[in-house]
Amino acid sequence: MPHLDVTDGNLLYWEAHGNPNGRPAIVLHGGPGSGCDDGWLTFFDLDVHRVVLLDQRNCGRSLPHASEPDIDLSANTTAHLVADIERLRAHLGVDRWTVLGGSWGSTLALAYAEAHPERVTDMVLFSVVTTTHREVEWITRGVGRLFPGRWEAFRDGVPEADRDGNLAAAYSRLLHSPDSEVRDKAARDWCTWEDTHMSYATGFHRSPRYEDPVFRLCFARLVTHYWKNAAFMGEDELLRGASRLAGIPGTLVHGSLDVSSSPDVPWNLARAWPGSELTMVRAGHDGSEDGMLPVIRKALLSFGGDA
Repeated sequence: MPHLDVTDGNLLYWEAHGNPNGRPAIVLHGGPGSGCDDGWLTFFDLDVHRVVLLDQRNCGRSLPHASEPDIDLSANTTAHLVADIERLRAHLGVDRWTVLGGSWGSTLALAYAEAHPERVTDMVLFSVVTTTHREVEWITRGVGRLFPGRWEAFRDGVPEADRDGNLAAAYSRLLHSPDSEVRDKAARDWCTWEDTHMSYATGFHRSPRYEDPVFRLCFARLVTHYWKNAAFMGEDELLRGASRLAGIPGTLVHGSLDVSSSPDVPWNLARAWPGSELTMVRAGHDGSEDGMLPVIRKALLSFGGDA
């Protein structure tokens, strides 16, 4: 399996698909911690693009894995991930590429493009988030007004003394407990809440990926690691830096039924990013929904070649 040796003992898994001579594109998955599977390829015409899938640090097939009992996540920050993308680009001999990012991946895509605008030809972002303190507070507290019973159960999954504070930080502490039963319960509680707000548009259902205890723990640890630190960035840092994206065409696709990320996030970003366009569709947070998938495909083709 192809791994790229980066810093701090990390080995990043990547793979390439499609036309070897096609337009290069990098996929930045969500979570953080979801990993990048072949489902992302459905967004692309593989005759047009050379698509690079990457498992970000400590998740998917990258090593070490965040589910390991004594994992150290101190070398896993947005700045580290941005540097990893640049190392992979140089390793592959790519000069510039299309960037596709969904959910957390849209935050990472913006951070990468603002740091290295000369390396980005265009971007397609969906279910857009910038992972500010305000957004984390919404997704861990504010949106609970739509699901009062399930939110109360989520809140009560942490010790009483922590229930009025940073819930992501409280869960992170539980997820790193030396007691495996405490870790597993915290991971289950966290992922049940993820299912609750993520599936608002289609009705509550349990995602099969959370049935895997290894994935569940990895995912919950990485999400809480980033959320408790608001992606290791200043409040509205990405919005304030959006002027650096001038000259990079961008399509933002967001669901009108997405309660995980309120539409004001992409709305404000589109106003601050010269050359970007926001398309609202009747969908939730999942980019594979019928309302969102064709819009993302069309946007990628409009940048990547003739349909």
